[in-house]
Amino acid sequence: MTDKLTPVLTKRWLSPNSWTLHTYEQLEGYTALPKALRAEPEQLVQLVKDSGLRGRGGAGFPAGVKWGFMPPNEDKPHYLVINADEGEPGTCKDIPLMMADPHSLIEGCVIASYAMRAHHCFIYVRGEVPHCIRRLNAAVREAYQAGYLGTNILGSGFDLDIVVHAGAGAYICGEETALLDSLEGRRGQPRLKPPFPAAAGLYGQPTTVNNVETIASVPYIVNGGSDWFRGMGTEKSPGPKIFSISGHVEKPGQYEAPLGTTLRELLELAGGMKDGIPLKFWTPGGSSTPLFTAEHLDVPLDFEGAAEAGSMLGTTALQIFNETVSVPWAVMKWTQFYEHESCGKCTPCREGTYWLAQILERMVDGRGTEEDIDTLLDVCDNVLGRSFCALGDGAVSPITSGIKYFKDEFLALCEQNRARNSEPALAGAGS
Repeated sequence: MTDKLTPVLTKRWLSPNSWTLHTYEQLEGYTALPKALRAEPEQLVQLVKDSGLRGRGGAGFPAGVKWGFMPPNEDKPHYLVINADEGEPGTCKDIPLMMADPHSLIEGCVIASYAMRAHHCFIYVRGEVPHCIRRLNAAVREAYQAGYLGTNILGSGFDLDIVVHAGAGAYICGEETALLDSLEGRRGQPRLKPPFPAAAGLYGQPTTVNNVETIASVPYIVNGGSDWFRGMGTEKSPGPKIFSISGHVEKPGQYEAPLGTTLRELLELAGGMKDGIPLKFWTPGGSSTPLFTAEHLDVPLDFEGAAEAGSMLGTTALQIFNETVSVPWAVMKWTQFYEHESCGKCTPCREGTYWLAQILERMVDGRGTEEDIDTLLDVCDNVLGRSFCALGDGAVSPITSGIKYFKDEFLALCEQNRARNSEPALAGAGS
């Protein structure tokens, strides 16, 4: 167990002043960059393909394949955009990474940009985290001063500029094309695909959008090699992963473990359930992934294992709920969030989230009927797969999975309403 959990991505987090260039360089920082710059861009793309690194932002698409979509010529500007708009409820891995170890992201950005022949990189950070933005900007300045950014990096002839951009705070901007629209100064709304960003992304030019944790993994792959990286995790989901554990555990926080680790193992690391109250339900990848129950404690938390069990790995945001929590109430709170964050571009999501929230609020208030459960499922069916982007799909996941596993709780709310409505009649009959 100790060998399996040797920190990789988080190994510097507890070092004094871990966010400074001095500490980063002392702990093997910027040792991968010279190696990468001596290689050909195609060799780096192949290395990442061979490592099996999959996107850590939720979809799990192979990073090397995504890099390979970028055109090999430089007749147009190429851009690398880092999606640091961490807004999924329960997700808290990228912001701590940028706070504790921003230079790992910057070094990864330089290597990835070189591999994709990009000379401009944008890091799009959620606007509600100014402390993180300040620290990231300070790290970028240090990297420029040390010659890791700017013109002729380390004498290689490669130039790269990094811009840290603060978003205005919209969950929809976590969707890569909405993020690009926002970065261009427009309202954050998803674009129709195709064309995909690799063909026409930022400013209509070839663009790759990657998650923070994905890019921060790259320097370790360059130093350790693809076989070393594949020595962790599972065959189809290799490498280490940062799991965000929140809710009813004794020690909530970020826990690094290989992909394929189970919640049972992670709960041991987090000190177990808070106050010893048993587990009731949990999310494997944030609120947009279908719920799991206590029966899923031993599901391997990798992309395949979560999918086979009926959910998604997502951003590995594990929200843990004990037996004191009402499932309909939790589902209502998440649905209110999606209603608020829907960009309004497409009708199924704009109208569907509104009506789903209305029905759930009425049910939780004790005014629901059994027909409302059928209506919820019907609306969910009309949103799933019919909205412009994945926000609609994510919005219905907690509802459909909540009813699947805890339908009795929804029915109990309806029974309360029926009993309350029958009380006056019974009182009148008795008199």
